[in-house]
Amino acid sequence: MRSYEILPGVKVTNDRCLILDDGPTAVLGDLHLGYESALEEEGMYIPRMNTESIRDAINGVLSEYEPERVVLLGDIKHDFKRSKREARAEVTKIIELLLEASDVIVVKGNHDNFLQNILSDIGLMAVDYVDLGGFRMEHGHVDSKVRPVIIGHEHPSVRIPGAMSGGMKIHCFVHQKKDGVIVLPPFSPFSAGNDLMLDGKCIMAPALGGSDYPDADIYGVSEVGIMKLGKLRDVMDISI
Repeated sequence: MRSYEILPGVKVTNDRCLILDDGPTAVLGDLHLGYESALEEEGMYIPRMNTESIRDAINGVLSEYEPERVVLLGDIKHDFKRSKREARAEVTKIIELLLEASDVIVVKGNHDNFLQNILSDIGLMAVDYVDLGGFRMEHGHVDSKVRPVIIGHEHPSVRIPGAMSGGMKIHCFVHQKKDGVIVLPPFSPFSAGNDLMLDGKCIMAPALGGSDYPDADIYGVSEVGIMKLGKLRDVMDISI
């Protein structure tokens, strides 16, 4: 199953994006472009795969869902600092790819210091939030208290232990329907997941932490499709 409708006109997808019928609109969180460049400044060298994998994934989203608009839900950049030429080029390349096919709305995240310097070159303005389709959309490091809200920032994942192995770590969507909070997984497949636990100490996003998150529905992203895992409190009892 590639997508699952969690509310009328609202689908979570195995493509790590949320689709609203309004538009349609594709919502993507946490691209963290320039990830490899930031690590290199710290003396760590890894293959440059993040931007290319994101480009391929975005092409898949544009082809599959044909969105009229795309909302980038913050942390487009990885580096907090002023980006060097190569990292700037990565951001520009991805934004221009999106602009060829759709309108683009860029929401600022906590990593997006100096992002406007890059966006100004391509005629875009970053915003703190946007209201679309009956939802407030913001990055999630600050809570506007407006509900229902769609956020990123959390990088949510769940860890399912295995009796004969180390188990599985799965990026996931989180939907606390009663409190009106939807959390997206990072669009970057290389972003580390933040394992959700019931004690609340691990929760980073204020909107999620202030909700009844143990009762939230969890939708895992996997190679075989969207996995409806049930309530977070019940996921803690699953083993493989």
